[in-house]
Amino acid sequence: MRVQSLLRPIIAALAMGMAALPALGEVQLRVAYLRQEVERPPVLSNLDPEPAGLGLDGARLGLEDNRTSGRFLGQTYMLDTYEVAIGGDLEAAARAALAEAQMLVIDAPAEAVLRIADLAEAQGALLFNAAAEESALRDADCRANLLHTVPSLAMRADALMQVLQRKRFSRLAMITGHGAPDLAYAEALRRSAAKFGLKMVADTPWPFDADMRRNASQEVPLFTQDFAEHDILLVADEIGDFGRYIAYNTWSPRPVAASEGLVPVAWSRVVEQWGAAQLQSRFWDLTGRDMRPRDYAAWAALRVLGEAVTRTNSTDPATLRAYILSDAFELAGFKGRPMSFRHWNGQLRQPIPVVTERAVVMQAPVEGFLHQRSELDTLGLDAPESRCTAFQE
Repeated sequence: MRVQSLLRPIIAALAMGMAALPALGEVQLRVAYLRQEVERPPVLSNLDPEPAGLGLDGARLGLEDNRTSGRFLGQTYMLDTYEVAIGGDLEAAARAALAEAQMLVIDAPAEAVLRIADLAEAQGALLFNAAAEESALRDADCRANLLHTVPSLAMRADALMQVLQRKRFSRLAMITGHGAPDLAYAEALRRSAAKFGLKMVADTPWPFDADMRRNASQEVPLFTQDFAEHDILLVADEIGDFGRYIAYNTWSPRPVAASEGLVPVAWSRVVEQWGAAQLQSRFWDLTGRDMRPRDYAAWAALRVLGEAVTRTNSTDPATLRAYILSDAFELAGFKGRPMSFRHWNGQLRQPIPVVTERAVVMQAPVEGFLHQRSELDTLGLDAPESRCTAFQE
């Protein structure tokens, strides 16, 4: 009897604590995935068609991962898909999505992302940019309701420049395509080269519009023979037009990097360490193909939400946003170190593998590049550089 009387207040306290927790199954999170189809520019080769489920397949895997853990915690996750055809009404689709879900993963160009973020219906929502790499979205054009799981062009460029500096490739030449993504990437590479003290000794646009499949071995050497002496040739060809014809055809025998050859990416099939092989395998089982960078960004967005819901036991957008941007948040991203968000612009900190088609050459941040807060902040816009004011409290 004495033992029972001693245990009685402890049992009562435990009962009160359990009563304060939500009942199993009470936490339900509905996420919408919104994709804007865009017209792809014509290219010289169509050897690499874009998978039909690019991006969305990553979100599907993230949903399955969330459901696996949520099954034991009484959490329910749902994913709705909205696809807007070329020329379709994106804003109407966004309003329809936001009417059903206050968490929105966006696969669309930068200007479309901003239009969605500025909708009245989106002001109380939490949005994730999983496709647009433009640095301006993390800079002067940032929005308080918009987080970024896709790395910026500046992050990718900085990753490459850290590797080149470590390998003592200090003299750079660059060829730039004419597409808007090519020009934006080239500008990021220029800024990053200056940031890390590398010299751009030649910088010229791609001059041809002919079919290089037959005459690359004649035209490319003539085009590159007047380039100043350089250690590596950068190719800014994000749309995949001409870059594949540069390697082994240049006047001087030099390695190729940036969009071809040695490439900084958010994800690649050759990433195998830190449990990545298991993620790759699960993605293959789900889709029958390799995971690509856009898939990874969408997967990360779903997993960020799953982690935040688990830790806060809430689906309120403001509660989740506060936790995601706090120092307590971490995401295991299968890239060797915990990932978190920059509280000043909503960008997901993450390592950037620098890879060839068949292997990881190095992962950035490279050892020796130090930062007072996190070495991951050596990639992309740091707080003192950022003109983002939307995240200031």
